[in-house]
Amino acid sequence: MTLAPDSLGPTICIGEILAEIVVTSIGEGFDQPLPMIGPFPSGAPAIFIDQCARMGGSAAIVGAVGKDDFGRMNLTRLQDDGVDISGVIVSPDYPTGTAFVRYRPDGDRDFVFNLWTSAAGQLRWNDKVDDVVSRGGHLHIMGTAIGNGTVWPIVARAAHIIKQRGGSVSLDPNLRKELNGDADVKIMDVIKMTDLLLPSGDELYHAAGLSSDVNEKTAVAKLFASGVSEIAIKRGENGSSCYVSDGTITHASAFGVTEVDPTGAGDCFGGAYVAARRLGLTTDEALTYANAAGALNVTQQGPMEGAATREQLDGFIAAKRSDQ
Repeated sequence: MTLAPDSLGPTICIGEILAEIVVTSIGEGFDQPLPMIGPFPSGAPAIFIDQCARMGGSAAIVGAVGKDDFGRMNLTRLQDDGVDISGVIVSPDYPTGTAFVRYRPDGDRDFVFNLWTSAAGQLRWNDKVDDVVSRGGHLHIMGTAIGNGTVWPIVARAAHIIKQRGGSVSLDPNLRKELNGDADVKIMDVIKMTDLLLPSGDELYHAAGLSSDVNEKTAVAKLFASGVSEIAIKRGENGSSCYVSDGTITHASAFGVTEVDPTGAGDCFGGAYVAARRLGLTTDEALTYANAAGALNVTQQGPMEGAATREQLDGFIAAKRSDQ
């Protein structure tokens, strides 16, 4: 199997833990007073690891929050859902990071982040982080951490330690135009340590260092040659596909739902997929759970509000199949 078994140690995600506030009106930008709802627990690593834990996988997060209500909200949610938060730093000097989101008429989003200048940017390697990482069986890397000069060295150090003890690494490129990196980290350097890639859209080609006009299988072949063993592609309403380096190709159809809030769908897909594979499920089973997790998540307002347990996902899948 591509990923280390769940019994080796928890899946760990390192990075931002945020409070998210969502504008309730459709439009562009934040240059005027707007109606908003929130705060919601958020941050791509937090959403991913929460879904991983709710799926039944062992899970831990390394990050930093402020000693404030936003931080307490996030830590309470993560702990209640089964995530090990012992590697989270609580800063008395910096506030918990925030993300303000507005949806455009075409469905795209505008973000205003207070990320690396918040508590999230104060993350440092300490004894608590070392303890969590030394027990880790798998590291999931979010693309938001790759370009940050403070957080990336922590992620790279964790990857080395976990790989040394027989663990595995997954990567979600999770590209955000609002988050320009300040460190000279090349995506192909990250690919070399990656076992499982979880791209969407043009991220597959970006990860392969190719233009998006080449054949998908050409990009997949280049990634396999770089050391990746498994690629699970998120295709939104077109479902998802998995390529494995042994030549196996699997596709799973999407589940039709009424979308309320798409933020977090890809993170929930990844959390469910990684947990499923580490628990020994096949790529077909993992894709089905991942599609269901992404679909259920978009039915709720807030990026983590729709994260579901395995029992809830089983019920959702059964109900959808009975309707066919």
